[in-house]
Amino acid sequence: MSDTLIVNARLVNEGREFDGDLRISRGRIAEIGSGLSAGERETVIDAAGRRLMPGMIDDQVHFREPGLEYKADIASESAAAVAGGLTSFMDMPNTSPPTLDRDALEDKYRRATGRAWGNFGFYMGASNDNLAAIRALDPKAAPGIKVFMGASTGNMLVDDPETLNGIFREAPTPIITHCEDTPTIDAMLAKYRGEYGDDIPVGAHPDIRSREACIKSTRLALELARRHDSRLHVLHISTADELALFERGPLIREDGSRKRITAETCVHFLHFAREDYARLGNLIKCNPAIKDAADREALIDALASDVIDVLATDHAPHTLEEKARPYLQAPSGLPLVQFALNAALELVRAGRLTNAQVVQKFAHAPAQLFDVSERGFLREGYWADLVMVDDAPYTVEREDVLSKCGWSPFEGTTFHTRIASTWVNGMLAWDGRKLLGEPGGQRLGFAR
Repeated sequence: MSDTLIVNARLVNEGREFDGDLRISRGRIAEIGSGLSAGERETVIDAAGRRLMPGMIDDQVHFREPGLEYKADIASESAAAVAGGLTSFMDMPNTSPPTLDRDALEDKYRRATGRAWGNFGFYMGASNDNLAAIRALDPKAAPGIKVFMGASTGNMLVDDPETLNGIFREAPTPIITHCEDTPTIDAMLAKYRGEYGDDIPVGAHPDIRSREACIKSTRLALELARRHDSRLHVLHISTADELALFERGPLIREDGSRKRITAETCVHFLHFAREDYARLGNLIKCNPAIKDAADREALIDALASDVIDVLATDHAPHTLEEKARPYLQAPSGLPLVQFALNAALELVRAGRLTNAQVVQKFAHAPAQLFDVSERGFLREGYWADLVMVDDAPYTVEREDVLSKCGWSPFEGTTFHTRIASTWVNGMLAWDGRKLLGEPGGQRLGFAR
């Protein structure tokens, strides 16, 4: 493993931007300073003023393995993530079979070892009948426990009140929730079926997967968390209405305490809105649904004002053939990891966020929230997971997409940044054009 000295960088870290140099040795950040001198055998990279950030940590991806490898797998999707500056990921449990016990969890870690380009963690899933497995979970073995408090596939909808109470009372890790109320969704779906039969237009998606469904389920999750003093993280907030339910302020308070209840939104909710269904149709069908432009604007403001704590992707690829089906048959989900950081940085260009805020929401906060060991920051002694960003226009083309599904909702979009380089555990894994070397991701450690 060669040592590297990056000079003349614009470092973005812990609320600051500053000019400096960074030395990588044995996979870790050995030194941060100014005017650092290269050692005899060091590789020197001149950043020429480009931004150098900690690698992003995506706490919400669906890489589809095991069981759905025809559309995505750990190797292909982690490659796309690293090309997008995302150096660590946390994968969801709704695979086939679902990740509902220790054996299924460890099977995923075995699959990722030697094949994942980024560092990896896997959630334990919850069902109506696996409370014993949740109780027995080693808190160092998973970032959290995922609860689908709304429509899901297979055995992963948790709607039994006794089970929900047990999970919120006894979970040994943070609880991660998808909040949509299934009866509310079903009632709206029946209404639209009555009007359109099976030919429902995709533009009805944000009305079927309605804001009322989101609000009702989110209220329930917060009520349970407060009753049991649980650590709760509510995923993919999509409505302005839900924001009033969450505490404003930094994730880590001045006295060192941490918020017990946190919120997250995703890049597609900050980029698309209802009017985009006419252009993109099922390509932006996802759950929860992309809603109105007013929701988008409120979510961006909530990120900037520390009502929303984390930014993620909810990367969930499907094939174009699947997406081309009629609305009722087309699956929900978008491939997002490769261009998510570019999309977030467009908000900096627009004056809505700062570079430091993007790094806080997409790198620091996930590390803090999930107790990730020695990652998510530019700190001496931490693992050298880094991304260098070049301020140069870049238009997304289909042939650039590394996700196995082979398409992106951002095709034709011109971003004003490129991912110039990505390092994972000190090794250059992406040089701005191609992947380098072999997959070098490691299992994430959780300091609990």
